Amino acid sequence: MKKIGIAIAATLLLNAAFSLFLFNGLKGTVQAELSEQTNPNVKLASYDFSAPVNAKPTGNFYIPEDFVETANTATQAVVNITVTSRNTTEPTAGGSGVIISQDGYIITNNHVIEGGGKVEVSLQNKRIYKATVVGKDPYTDLALLKIEANGLKPLVYANSDNVQVGQWVLAVGNPFNLSSTVTAGIVSAKGRDINILQGLYTIESFIQTDAVVNPGNSGGALVNMRGELVGINAAIMSETGAYEGYSFAIPSNLVQKIMRDLKEFGMAQRALLGVRIKDVDNEIAADFNLGDVEGVLIRTVDAGSGAAEAGLEMNDIIIGVNGIKTASVPELQEQIARFRPGDTVALDIIRNGRNIPKGRSEASRNGIRRLGTRTVTSLPKNIQKADAAFASAF
Repeated sequence: MKKIGIAIAATLLLNAAFSLFLFNGLKGTVQAELSEQTNPNVKLASYDFSAPVNAKPTGNFYIPEDFVETANTATQAVVNITVTSRNTTEPTAGGSGVIISQDGYIITNNHVIEGGGKVEVSLQNKRIYKATVVGKDPYTDLALLKIEANGLKPLVYANSDNVQVGQWVLAVGNPFNLSSTVTAGIVSAKGRDINILQGLYTIESFIQTDAVVNPGNSGGALVNMRGELVGINAAIMSETGAYEGYSFAIPSNLVQKIMRDLKEFGMAQRALLGVRIKDVDNEIAADFNLGDVEGVLIRTVDAGSGAAEAGLEMNDIIIGVNGIKTASVPELQEQIARFRPGDTVALDIIRNGRNIPKGRSEASRNGIRRLGTRTVTSLPKNIQKADAAFASAF
């Protein structure tokens, strides 16, 4: 009996030893497999403060490290504008402006100062100047002011034709009288017509951006990353009267031309082709066998106009001005608005399904157009503007 007990104990001992051996072997195998399936450089899930947060993605994608230099350049050239009644010291309107010369010429929106009264300009250094209205153009919502100062730091114009959807921009102005406010965003679209300027000869071809703009930003700067002026902030699309993600600026190329006119003549010199036009839509593109749904259809040509003299015809489709593509009515109107009466421009057109480019013999008759000589001198009675402090267009 004693021998049987010893045998059983020995067997159990051997089984235990064998089980321990198998367990250790299995444990080693499992650990080896796990180490092969996972990253050997495992770290605790704590934040590494030395690691960059805004690391640039690989490839050619660019994210600016910051906007400090651009903001410093732009804020020195953006001013605060206050308009007061001639009979009181209470402000009646206000907005922003952009210095464009060392000797005191300043851009703003027409609707900021159109109510009349005394206009004061506050610089970034808090010096205040009385301003004279040199001229204004309600059809582009632009105005030119002059203060008696020298040694100012103006912004340089950028070529707004080179602005691309998706590029970074900064909006600089004085929203709600908060001076020198800078916000960042991207260009969301170009050539926007939001139908906010009422009248037969108004020009709307806005740069749309998502940079935050609010009442008081009117007349302020939209700049690129080099601190160059690409547009003058003019309007927002909003149901509340405040920013909701859609801001609109007047392109700098159009601004530059209007400022030259106002400085030289006190009013804009508006060139007209003398045509009635319409955007090419899907139906028109199908009727005319166009490859792309873009361009501007001529519906009628005014007798005696520059367009008639140059040989433009009804149902011609304008697709470019001086080599710059015009895919829509706002884009065409903006391009023509950059010229003065009597200037000549080259138009790219499609007639009877055939391109008529510049430079060919047919183009010399149909591609080079002399602009009409009429200018707009009075404001249409149906143009309306709300109070600058509360309006969506500000």
